[in-house]
Amino acid sequence: MSTQTPTSEFGSPLDVGALAHLAGQFFAALPGQVPEPTATLALGGVSAPVNVLPAGTSPGPLANGPQLPGTLAPGANAAPQSPQSVLNLGASTPSLLPHSAAPNGVPDHASIVPPAVDGRVGSGALGVPQAYAPALPPVGGVSPERSPLPSTLYYFLGEASGYPSTLQHFEVPREDRVSARSFGLPGADDLRALLAEDNPRAQAQPVAGPTSTSGLPQSGYYFAQPERQPHGFGERAPHSEAPRVAPFDVHAVRRDFPALQERVNGKQLVWFDNAATTHKPQSVIDRIAYFYAHENSNIHRAAHELAARATDAYEGAREKVRAFLGAASTEEIIFVRGATEAINLVAKTWGWQNVGEGDEIIVSNLEHHANIVPWQQLAAAKGAKLRVIPVDDTGQVLLSEYAKLLNPRTRIVSVTQVSNALGTVTPVKEIVAMAHAAGAVAVVDGAQSVSHMRVNVQEIGADFFVFSGHKVFGPTGIGVVYGRRALLDQMPPWQGGGNMIADVTFERTIFQPPPNKFEAGTGNIADAVGLGAAIDYVQRIGMENIARYEHDLLAYATHHLQPIAGVRLIGTAHNKASVLSFVLKGYTTEEVGKALNEEGIAVRTGHHCAQPILRRFGVETTVRPSLAFYNTCEEVDRFIAVIRRLSSER
Repeated sequence: MSTQTPTSEFGSPLDVGALAHLAGQFFAALPGQVPEPTATLALGGVSAPVNVLPAGTSPGPLANGPQLPGTLAPGANAAPQSPQSVLNLGASTPSLLPHSAAPNGVPDHASIVPPAVDGRVGSGALGVPQAYAPALPPVGGVSPERSPLPSTLYYFLGEASGYPSTLQHFEVPREDRVSARSFGLPGADDLRALLAEDNPRAQAQPVAGPTSTSGLPQSGYYFAQPERQPHGFGERAPHSEAPRVAPFDVHAVRRDFPALQERVNGKQLVWFDNAATTHKPQSVIDRIAYFYAHENSNIHRAAHELAARATDAYEGAREKVRAFLGAASTEEIIFVRGATEAINLVAKTWGWQNVGEGDEIIVSNLEHHANIVPWQQLAAAKGAKLRVIPVDDTGQVLLSEYAKLLNPRTRIVSVTQVSNALGTVTPVKEIVAMAHAAGAVAVVDGAQSVSHMRVNVQEIGADFFVFSGHKVFGPTGIGVVYGRRALLDQMPPWQGGGNMIADVTFERTIFQPPPNKFEAGTGNIADAVGLGAAIDYVQRIGMENIARYEHDLLAYATHHLQPIAGVRLIGTAHNKASVLSFVLKGYTTEEVGKALNEEGIAVRTGHHCAQPILRRFGVETTVRPSLAFYNTCEEVDRFIAVIRRLSSER
């Protein structure tokens, strides 16, 4: 450690005592008082001016501070406001000398900075918060007329005060700390390279992968950009009322899901079982808890405050579902327990009323058992026939074969929008249009689609659309039937009881109009409200952001899984949602699932309630990792490492 006596830039020894005295005077001087004109410090015979106010600047009082002798001229080259050692103060002394350069390199002619610009003035240390800066008196002759009050109090929009900056001619580089990015997420470079190879458009535009999927400019601040809507800046999707979309950051998203912090077998949980059920964000959990704490009541009929709150919350959730699906009216939205009950409702109302002997019902080879069994039961009861749209070797439906099945006897076509077993995204709009051309009613199972892509039932043209809340980050035990109002009006109720009647005598019953006609008894009120909160959550993130991120994550996972020795992918359609279904040679699917679970990785093994489509590919069961927007490349890497290890062992 050096013990040299500090010197000035002229080589003369500094008087440490004089420096200490000067420092004491300096820090004792607070706003509101006029200082002595000068103080002299012996620095090689040179007199150093202290706290000399610049020409044209009045020393007017500053708010919020004790009125002690002395005042400060706010400036970049003034001595620091925070206490420093005497030796450190000596290092800054040259800035107090006439015509000498300050250590920070800022020339004297640009050194006087208004309080709102200089971070040291207007700080808590001086008792002048930034929010009060506009109320300060003019500095440097600036009048209120030339410096109007800011339009906002938010300093990050550059309007912390009404004072113009005297440093406007300096270019100060800023680091972008706002735009979402993954900060070097493992595997991100591989993903970008993969997409650049597979996607010709990637050569001409940036890849929107897990490293940058905000959809917003990568420079500047998102809060200063135009409002981001799902279909572009300032646009709204047709028939959609989505709220403002936040920039997508997978790390921020993960913090919203408490279950993702669980540890399994001592390892951080990796949840790759999203096609079975999705985890719930804290906002959904909190909303359900709030309902039971503050709104719990039966709905519609009581004349008390909690009944009004519960009714508002329940019907508010119905409106959120309507907007989410792009339906024309809340009267077309029916709450049920899930997609299974939803399909049964349609089969046992419209189907029972309109399907007769010799009629035909068409489903695809991709269907979940819930979209097969109710139609089998209806066909058996009515003497109708069930016909099946085949799929090609990739797992995509064959529209040419479907066209051959349609005929005047076709009454219902019921197909999935996304296969739960393979991830195939089917061309439902074309399927529905072909069904209508044949005079049939079209039912779309959206249980696996609503969490991955934006759905608009009017664009699809579906007569009925169903989904489950727990597949879209909502609670279990709640689901939805969308039905065209003209059809719902003609359909009989399928259950009888309270809530769904207008008048009852022992001779006859008059039912309420839809949707109440189909919601007999006390419904799952709290979980309907929770579903509304889940829809709010995904709408804020933006379904386009979710679809883009999950597509790229699926491409990354497929790129690394497919080449592993012994792996056979089941379902390789060009258009897929984020589902990977595979078998590994030498292992049962249960053995693979157990090995993954030992590493904290949750996947589904078995037939996935879709036995016909698996048998189409010659297997009874598969391993099915299914991804969501809260999964990461790092988690995929952990999964791939286990499969590679298993492959190398047999």
